[in-house]
Amino acid sequence: MDYSFSPHFDSKTGRFFHTHPRAHDKSLSDMIGLAKAFIRRDTDSFELAGFPVIKHSKTALATFQENLIWFGHASLLIAHAGIRILTDPHFSERASPMRFSGPKRVAEPPCMIEELPKIDIVLISHNHYDHLDRDSIIRLAMLQPDIQFLVPLGLASQLRKWGARQITELDWWQPTQIKGITLQPTPVRHWSKRTFFDRNKSLWAGWMVTWPDFSFYFAGDSGYCSDFAETARRLGAPDLAAIPIGAYEPREFMQSAHVTPEEAVQIFTDLGARYAVAIHWGTFKLTLEPLDEPPKRLAAALHQANIPAEQFTVLRHGASWHIPFS
Repeated sequence: MDYSFSPHFDSKTGRFFHTHPRAHDKSLSDMIGLAKAFIRRDTDSFELAGFPVIKHSKTALATFQENLIWFGHASLLIAHAGIRILTDPHFSERASPMRFSGPKRVAEPPCMIEELPKIDIVLISHNHYDHLDRDSIIRLAMLQPDIQFLVPLGLASQLRKWGARQITELDWWQPTQIKGITLQPTPVRHWSKRTFFDRNKSLWAGWMVTWPDFSFYFAGDSGYCSDFAETARRLGAPDLAAIPIGAYEPREFMQSAHVTPEEAVQIFTDLGARYAVAIHWGTFKLTLEPLDEPPKRLAAALHQANIPAEQFTVLRHGASWHIPFS
């Protein structure tokens, strides 16, 4: 499809781009180097034991309102004013194109997809396997065909193949309205790829969701850059932000795509958010830092910045949080 109307699309290469340097795919030598590092890495006890998970029943979830649940990684369920939004749903065992290999969950999903309450909107940040899970989308689309899926440019055809019926594909800064709320993708420093041949053929994004009395920002996945300050300047400071804190080592490899906990605190400051919840840690072993390290570094960074810990919370897998909206 021709996306030449987008200022973030290069018609000559047929690929989307970000203005910050090196916010792109990695070379084969980079990938081989990371694979070797994984082979040499010290044993991570949490990779074997996982984290405790708070389970949820279908009955309990049916009345889920004015609350937030972290299902693990970048999957959040947030409900406000009668609207339920699910971000980057991932309920499968692996974040991989293969069922027998690739990053495996170290924390079980807090519930099955069949136990989820009625979902109004699903937000997708990008097409990496730890954020866009084929089996989860297929199951959601089958069980809840009225879900409205919102995706960055280039992803609608993929979700349509998986059974999603109502899909809205948007460019950065392009707003849409659903049930009285405004949703729009925002730029983040990342990239996209699912095969050897589709690098940056689809866009990646954060999302700002605005109710009349509340706003929620979902960062998805990003390296640190000025996008977050620009998002706040254009769209206002969110009441709540979901900010990634994990998958950042080795730094020379990950710095253009994933933030450290210290950079997550800077994102919180750049956005001017009232509250934040940590995502993108402790669910899949994607990089070299110990799985339990990100929350520890986040706590130290918050203390250093004189930000109360309750303003940037770290939830247990499956934990719910009644957000102080007022």
